[in-house]
Amino acid sequence: MSRSLFRNPVAIGIALLVLAILAASSIAIVPEAKQAVILRVQQPIGIVNRYEPGQPFGRSGAGIVLRIPFLDRLVWVEKRVLAVELDNQQVLSSDQQRLEVDAFARFRIVNPVQMVVTAGSEQSVADQLQPILGSTLRGELGKRPFAALLSPERSQVMENIQTALQRTAAQYGAEIVDVRIKHADLPEGSPLTSALNRMRSARTQEAVTIQARGQKQAQIIRADAEAQAAQIYAQSFGKDADFYAFWRAMESYRTTFAKGEGNGDTSIVLSPNNGYLREFQGRER
Repeated sequence: MSRSLFRNPVAIGIALLVLAILAASSIAIVPEAKQAVILRVQQPIGIVNRYEPGQPFGRSGAGIVLRIPFLDRLVWVEKRVLAVELDNQQVLSSDQQRLEVDAFARFRIVNPVQMVVTAGSEQSVADQLQPILGSTLRGELGKRPFAALLSPERSQVMENIQTALQRTAAQYGAEIVDVRIKHADLPEGSPLTSALNRMRSARTQEAVTIQARGQKQAQIIRADAEAQAAQIYAQSFGKDADFYAFWRAMESYRTTFAKGEGNGDTSIVLSPNNGYLREFQGRER
């Protein structure tokens, strides 16, 4: 009977099909980019190709894995870095600027068993992290003015958001790798126009204040210089009163009689004996 069974091609085909099914149910190939959680009767019993920090690819345990057919089930978990995207979030800064913010977070599953038990899939983890990222982002930016996003304080904002997000990610066996703001700007329309007008007015007022301070400082410096010059002149001319009188007369003549640039444009008629012209008469030696 057994010989007749093996001579029957249908029976041989069925037997080979059963063997193929058993082999397919017993053998699985774990790729480098995946972690595999082995569930036996819905209970986790092991992890294949688990992520380890600093572990190079090719030495992490990926490859063929054996399992008990119909009892063991493999749940695939991504080993690479995953993303949570957050677009067009409305945020109100501490200086009452309404902003449109685009941000993202990068995370990795470091405890696949906890992720499978609590969330079930990587997408569920991302769905859980997205609202937390949004609320934390609004909370952090609401404590700071818009200008803080353009200063070194921005790195501290990102660090605070990552720390807060990590507390939630740890519940799902995930680790936050990075958090960044891609874009933060004022919305188009009247809010943007009014904000730009306020910024322009503030900068104009600041420029006027700086200019006024500069003019005040210049006047102080000029007054000090003139006072020092007058003191030096007084000390110098006090040593020779006749020379001082002669020098003052020459300065007056130059201003009165010189041509060009608005000087000496007025005609003056004087007697040769006028005291104003005494320096032209010469001096006795």
